[in-house]
Amino acid sequence: MFQRHFCGAGSLVRSALSAAVTMTVALSPSARADSNAVAQASLSLGFADRSSVPGEKVFTPEDHAFLDEFEQRGIQYFLDEADPVTGLMPDRAHADGGLENDVASIASVGFGLTCLVIGEERGWVPRQQVYDRALKVVTFLRDKAPQERGHFYHFLNMRTGKRMWNCEVSNIDTAILMAGVLTVRQRFPNTDLAAACTQIYERVDWPWLMNKDGTLQMGWKPESGFIDARWDHYSEGAPLIVLLGMGSKTHPLVPEVWKAWPRRPVQTHYGLTFLQCPPLFTHQYPQCWFDLRGMRDDFANYYRNSQLATIAQRHWMIEEMSRQFPQYNSAYWGLTASDFKEGYTAWGGPPADGPIDGSVVPAAAAGSLAFEPKLCIEVLRSLKERFGEKGWKKYGFVDAMNPKDNWYNRDVIGIDVGPSVIMAENARTGFIWKTFMATEEAQRAMRAAGFREITSEEVPLTETTSLYEAKP
Repeated sequence: MFQRHFCGAGSLVRSALSAAVTMTVALSPSARADSNAVAQASLSLGFADRSSVPGEKVFTPEDHAFLDEFEQRGIQYFLDEADPVTGLMPDRAHADGGLENDVASIASVGFGLTCLVIGEERGWVPRQQVYDRALKVVTFLRDKAPQERGHFYHFLNMRTGKRMWNCEVSNIDTAILMAGVLTVRQRFPNTDLAAACTQIYERVDWPWLMNKDGTLQMGWKPESGFIDARWDHYSEGAPLIVLLGMGSKTHPLVPEVWKAWPRRPVQTHYGLTFLQCPPLFTHQYPQCWFDLRGMRDDFANYYRNSQLATIAQRHWMIEEMSRQFPQYNSAYWGLTASDFKEGYTAWGGPPADGPIDGSVVPAAAAGSLAFEPKLCIEVLRSLKERFGEKGWKKYGFVDAMNPKDNWYNRDVIGIDVGPSVIMAENARTGFIWKTFMATEEAQRAMRAAGFREITSEEVPLTETTSLYEAKP
């Protein structure tokens, strides 16, 4: 059986392999014009309008009915497969139900807690049940699970909480957990659960993994110390870890750390200039919780950046990768770290990164619903229609599929299910954005990072390039 022994948003492959290679892609004038037209049409939906949500002007009643079922099935994964004693949630399970193994992922718990809150808000899961489940897992993590200076091991045994696979203490997986913990606390204020959430968050010593230059190591092992990998490029790690660290009042990261992580590589594809990391999850994870619409710091407009990355991947798969894999089209595209026929990989683009073989990963489009609802809902509804029972099961879509080779993954993975559900809800109502951003920690972090509202003069809605500004 294939096991994941990685670090960084659920895997080292999700960080090490996602270091993008700079590449210029030549396009014909007609292709470039088409790409710009797509970008203009998409971005004119009003991405900077914080008074509404991205899907408000886009989703049809049929879309909402589909998303209801999609979210419910994803939430059911975290309900059915959680351990009844510890409350820990699995790294993966069979798409039709049943555990792959006894391994929990700390990041999966963070996503799962957030998804349970969505279920409670929607009336799909009783409030008391969500409270009891959250209290069970948070107190287990607080009192019994092994940790180092508040940071948790990436993988734990679901039954005992013991470290699995000789894995690392991981700051990105801890950060994802803490985002879920703060979301639950905000939903259940002035309770024993809220107190436990505060205790587990305020215990995290965020500066522990900081280097002298202000960048962060990715993790630590008791046998060998700090691992070599750093958060030294644009990815999911630095924004989420650093913001959560700056929001702490007990062990905060200093604001200089926000300036220290390199915003690179900056790439231009199809007339769109943006910070790039090819697998789409790297653009999605931080914004599952942090609402960055209409906001920017001194360096970038990260919400706009994620829109551009989504549009660029779509265009690249339709216009370029379809030459090799004709099945790619406007209703069949999307790559992010996932399973594939040979195991687990991080893949995406542009430029092409990973063993691309004609597969599609539903979580790629689902995780970008809050950036590009119209373009992404088309993919998801088409996948369900076309591939039915092979690709759509008890917990929603299988993690990845390659119909050309008649391969449909048997599993779902928690760190793909979670952001899919969360971003579907954010696209529809902004609920998790509203909930999480109301925490004092999120507000403190945004101030420390220097985020400010973008004026209409700064952001023409028809402009197709990002607002990334390289600093000396």
